[in-house]
Amino acid sequence: MELSDKKATLSFSDGSPSVEFPVHKGTVGPDVIDIRKLYGQTGMFTYDPGFMATAACESGITYIDGDKGQLMYRGYPIDQLAQKCDFMDVCYLILNGELPNADQKQEFDSLVTNHTMVQEQMQHFLRGFRPDAHPMAILTGLVGALSAFYHDSTDITNPHHRHVSAIRLIAKLPTLVAMAYKYSLGQPFIYPKNDLSYTGNFLRMMFATPCEDYKVNEVVERALDRIFILHADHEQNASTSTVRLCGSSGTNPFAAIAAGVACLWGPAHGGANEACLNMLEELQANGGIDKVGEFMEKVKDKNSGVRLMGFGHRVYKNYDPRAKLMQETCKEVLEALGLENDPLFKLAMELERIALEDPYFVERKLYPNVDFYSGIVQRAIGIPTSLFTAIFALARTVGWIAQWNEMLSDPDYKIGRPRQLYVGPTQRDVPAQR
Repeated sequence: MELSDKKATLSFSDGSPSVEFPVHKGTVGPDVIDIRKLYGQTGMFTYDPGFMATAACESGITYIDGDKGQLMYRGYPIDQLAQKCDFMDVCYLILNGELPNADQKQEFDSLVTNHTMVQEQMQHFLRGFRPDAHPMAILTGLVGALSAFYHDSTDITNPHHRHVSAIRLIAKLPTLVAMAYKYSLGQPFIYPKNDLSYTGNFLRMMFATPCEDYKVNEVVERALDRIFILHADHEQNASTSTVRLCGSSGTNPFAAIAAGVACLWGPAHGGANEACLNMLEELQANGGIDKVGEFMEKVKDKNSGVRLMGFGHRVYKNYDPRAKLMQETCKEVLEALGLENDPLFKLAMELERIALEDPYFVERKLYPNVDFYSGIVQRAIGIPTSLFTAIFALARTVGWIAQWNEMLSDPDYKIGRPRQLYVGPTQRDVPAQR
């Protein structure tokens, strides 16, 4: 954190003395006003619902410029990473700050590959769930339960323990997600194979059976790998902030990541691509492509209650850079699988066309976001809608664990404790006679 020459002065209209605060500069992005001493000097807090203008930490992992539509991991633009690297490269980068050389990559890939199996008793834990339970309900429980099976790496003051936990989480999430899927189908669990890539291994665990193995399609493998890359980290979003806040109490990494999984489940966050596909399927059932124009008119009417899912973003006020990459991948996958004429996909493309041409959506910058395209790709691959958010959690685990580790290494790290503006009753007494 670099101290700026500028100072911020807070003045009061009632004649109270002004207060001066230091200003800090990042390498890129807005400066921040350091208000840590605000309460001590003024007896007041700031009020910022949703933390729209509050920096809760300093971080060197991910940078977003929403106005420019820019996303970088450790300084590398997301489009370059998605086109030139695989997910294991990006995991190494996010964890260590630099892209791996050939030897480092081989060692890291091998390390992750050799941690993909989970303790066999995890299967008994899984079988306690109803078969029709939502995969995110199962995944939240399974990730939290890892601390009961791998308690030899939960000393958060030990950097080696933190590293082992990071590798275990990245390696085991695909196995756990695939187990949750197989359980919902009533099919046997498929064990990982060490001669496959990270993404290829996940696809096989999802779609192979003991009576018929699964041959990994290279186009599909690359598409899913790209989805993982695009979702690996995204600054201080709700689930990442949850992991940091939960981890700030000193809890073990598995519990902190389980909290992130639970937060991600919300339809306004990781559940957005599931909500988007549900919207498309409902529209298809109610008239399909012939009703798209009518549907979009309802979206424009604030009183209709109809929402357009998969368009617009809280941070990006330009085209989401991840969406551009996913759009290309989407077309590649549909072509490779012969699904260009699938009614649902044609419907999605018509929605996209209208949103990119209609002044109402263009003026409001309601561009298709990454959830819109990733949901379509996953459906084409054969992944059920209910599993979309679990796959998002799988990809985001590396970002969560890197952010958690960064927080614990920060000398300014403290347990999170937001304050409030109290608007309830003032002190009162309980009546003598009740």
